[in-house]
Amino acid sequence: MFMQKQFRFDDDLVVNRLGYGTMQLPGKGVWGPATDPKRASEVITTAIDHGVNFIDTADAYGPLYSNLYVRDALRQRPNAKVMVATKVGFTRQGPNKWTELGDPAYLRQQVELNLFTLGLDHIDLMQLHRIDSRYSIEEQVGVLADMQKEGKIKHIGLSQVSVDQIKAARKVAPIVSVQNRYNLIDRADEDVLNYATQEHIAFIPWFPLATGKLTAGDTLSTIAAKYNASPAQIALAWLLQRSDVILPIPGTSNPDHAVQNIAAANITLSGDDQTQLDRLAD
Repeated sequence: MFMQKQFRFDDDLVVNRLGYGTMQLPGKGVWGPATDPKRASEVITTAIDHGVNFIDTADAYGPLYSNLYVRDALRQRPNAKVMVATKVGFTRQGPNKWTELGDPAYLRQQVELNLFTLGLDHIDLMQLHRIDSRYSIEEQVGVLADMQKEGKIKHIGLSQVSVDQIKAARKVAPIVSVQNRYNLIDRADEDVLNYATQEHIAFIPWFPLATGKLTAGDTLSTIAAKYNASPAQIALAWLLQRSDVILPIPGTSNPDHAVQNIAAANITLSGDDQTQLDRLAD
């Protein structure tokens, strides 16, 4: 089975499809600094050294701590061409507490904070973390489109949206990506993935490994043994073969685990094994 190894956002932004997500780097509950900030940066530099050139973060992670680790890692790898994606649209009140806020003035402020904390002069991919029902899609996507015209944002994406919301947002500005929860055993947003595939919109599955649940299945463990791989690696390989627009961003705070996840890009599942894994969500 032929599989595209890369995804093209534009002529300048072509990324390896298996990226890295920073959500696990801050403290417990995605709140406060990492226990070991130096190690947090090391995970990112390790990922870059092993071919990752797509890094996903958000101002809400920490808040802002993940961005600082990304900035530190990029300064350590000044010659690496890395596409950075980030998000705006949440406020934080403590560990595991998230409140969406789509006030255009707030979103504009957060774009500026992302630029400052990441140490960048523009954001390659700015994603609306959630659509806030108190504000129209035109208002929320519109302010990002305004900042795109100002040169502060290159591309705009959405997170945890429906097909209808994507269509509505596309009337306001070009949408190049959508980030919804999706993994081997949770495919509630299959319709969004199918629409993204049809329209060649990057689909960035968050929670791609369904942490703690994937190892429970005998089928997954049996297939993993055939490839001398871990269940997590097989789950990532399945995502990569499910659609050429999928860009998994597995996160970890451990450099060795990051290397193991990245190795999943080298696994090619047989058609029979892919079919068996497809059936796990039935």
